[in-house]
Amino acid sequence: MPRAPRVNLPDIAQHVVQRGNNKQACFFSEEDYVLYLSKAKEYALKFEVDIHSYVLMTNHVHFLLTPRKNNGVSLFMQALGRFYVQYINRTYERTGTLWEGRYRSTIVGTDAYFLQVSRYIEMNPVRAKMVLKASDYKWSSYQHNALDKNIELITPHACYMALGKTDEERKFCYCQFVNKAIPEKLLTQIRDSTKKSWALGDKDFIFKIEEKLNRRLSAVHDYQQAHNH
Repeated sequence: MPRAPRVNLPDIAQHVVQRGNNKQACFFSEEDYVLYLSKAKEYALKFEVDIHSYVLMTNHVHFLLTPRKNNGVSLFMQALGRFYVQYINRTYERTGTLWEGRYRSTIVGTDAYFLQVSRYIEMNPVRAKMVLKASDYKWSSYQHNALDKNIELITPHACYMALGKTDEERKFCYCQFVNKAIPEKLLTQIRDSTKKSWALGDKDFIFKIEEKLNRRLSAVHDYQQAHNH
């Protein structure tokens, strides 16, 4: 059965996940993390993609980003993934694949869902019990969005900017938001949407995107609700 084409719409955020093959590690040293982020910045500029949030886990990565042209995310992920595989194979004298097939992605709509996905991404190390607090994890955009580190890779989204009038206000509000527990139902919704390439948003958002693309981008129940709205 052929795969459905990716949903790549300009100016609509996407949550992207790329996993290591067979859940194997993708990062082996601090230099690996640093280089990956450096190349992410380079390719984000080249392919006109704004990165709002990210986390680099041991065996997978998450991005929340917005392309400024139709195929920006695909070009960005392909270039970054290809470069990094070549780097790892050369550095560690290995061969073969590093990533688990294609990256997974979902488009993210509405202000509420955008910040929820950003929180979901940055709380990954806490849910994985790698650290006690998001602030304890080095390889995450939380260091920029909530703390004092300036990460040039990050472009703030309008939803984030609306949290306050100053950097201090925004960081404080974001920190308060991220450190509240994510409801289990929402966790499942985010995971399912990314795994199955559904749209993540309210009914109006899903309905508009489905009409635009003439394809279903939600669970059957949600899809019927959206079209009866």
